[in-house]
Amino acid sequence: MLFLWQVDRSAHSCDTRQGERAFVQETGRTLRSGIMIVAYCPSASGLERVELSAGTPLPATSVWIDLHSPTEDEQAAAEKLMGAAIPKRDEMRSIESSARLYDEPGALVMTAPMPVSSVERGTDQGLVTFVLSSKRLVTVRHGNIKSLDLLSRLVQSDQTVQHMGPAVFFSLMEIMVDGTAEAMERASADHDKLALHVFEDGVSSRRTPVYQEAIRGQGRLSLTVAALHDVCASLARLLLFLDAHAAKVALSDPQKASLQLFGRDIHSIKEHGDALDAKLNYLLDATVGLISLEQNQIGKIFSFLGVIFLPPTLIASVYGMNFENIPELQWRMGFWFSIMMMVTSVLLTFLFFRWRKLL
Repeated sequence: MLFLWQVDRSAHSCDTRQGERAFVQETGRTLRSGIMIVAYCPSASGLERVELSAGTPLPATSVWIDLHSPTEDEQAAAEKLMGAAIPKRDEMRSIESSARLYDEPGALVMTAPMPVSSVERGTDQGLVTFVLSSKRLVTVRHGNIKSLDLLSRLVQSDQTVQHMGPAVFFSLMEIMVDGTAEAMERASADHDKLALHVFEDGVSSRRTPVYQEAIRGQGRLSLTVAALHDVCASLARLLLFLDAHAAKVALSDPQKASLQLFGRDIHSIKEHGDALDAKLNYLLDATVGLISLEQNQIGKIFSFLGVIFLPPTLIASVYGMNFENIPELQWRMGFWFSIMMMVTSVLLTFLFFRWRKLL
């Protein structure tokens, strides 16, 4: 792989994945119970998770506020606390960079897709809006996002995360970059399996479901790589935007250095995605080529059979003429003589094709 991750980063990512399933199930129960706002406030052990019911005011001491499919009143309360307008669900889908990344009087507003591995199907492509100030972070989402659930678990247990919005945001960026890299690695492994199936096991047109599944798998993998391209491009623009407005959110020198590190990681992931996309195109062309060769071979067999049985057909046509004066008509061995001529013509035609190396 093209990625060289820091040792402490890899260890932290490994620890984060442990217990992930239990926490995601807990978060799912919370969402089903009707809790749409979760605030994280400073405590002795980290950030304390506070679930807010409808109508409850947002805590002024909150460092991170997670809005899940917020109502207009809930969104208005978050806008008042942050001093920045938060885009609505339809506005989050805008493709213009100026509509996804902009500066508000009280905070920076940034919308980006999350890694495909952390997004449920049909979740608005995992779009999340980040409203970041020097004090706190607000996230707005309209579906279950695994990366945010992992961040929630992290900030509640890790006392090294500063109780400031930018520190929480950078912890999330680390999770997002690691998740994107892992998704790209899985896509690369899936490509290797597909390539082994195509080139080693072989794809035959006489097994229609086999080659259909091979092409379908390559199509699904291409869609995954395309989604990862979009994630990398969006994250790269977000990092550049945040670097240009570092003073707005009071980023420290280590955080500015982390921006550069994240940018290099995203660039490496994107380069690997470009190479993987080229390999997928080659694999698709090779699969279609193998199927075409198989079909051509079948056509060649039928053509050969048509040519090799042409002489005996001619002999049978001659002896099938309805004339009285036909040689061998009254001959006792005439039937076997004609059969012998047909067999001999087939053998001679076959030997001729073998001699010319056409078979």
